[in-house]
Amino acid sequence: MKRRKILAFICTVLTAAYLFAVPASASVSDAVTSTWTTAKIQIQAVVDNVVFPAIDVILAVLLFVKIGAAYLDYRKHGQLEWTPIAIIFGGLLFSLTAPLYIWTII
Repeated sequence: MKRRKILAFICTVLTAAYLFAVPASASVSDAVTSTWTTAKIQIQAVVDNVVFPAIDVILAVLLFVKIGAAYLDYRKHGQLEWTPIAIIFGGLLFSLTAPLYIWTII
């Protein structure tokens, strides 16, 4: 008698789960694509208005400090080291122009 009640309860629960189940027709790639599409505008705004200007300021300060140190080094030793200045300047140019083309790559 007790087994019948347990078996009837299990059958009822399984039947209810089968009847009320919603079939899933979406895939993981659709979910990721829709999430990226909705978040893309916000990510672009934050990166363009916060991240790249912060990198630009840091590189500009670093460039001026390096130019000053190179000048002092030139006065002390008589030779000028252009390589670090050129590398920092190239990085500054890259970060200044990156918002124009980075979103077409991504």
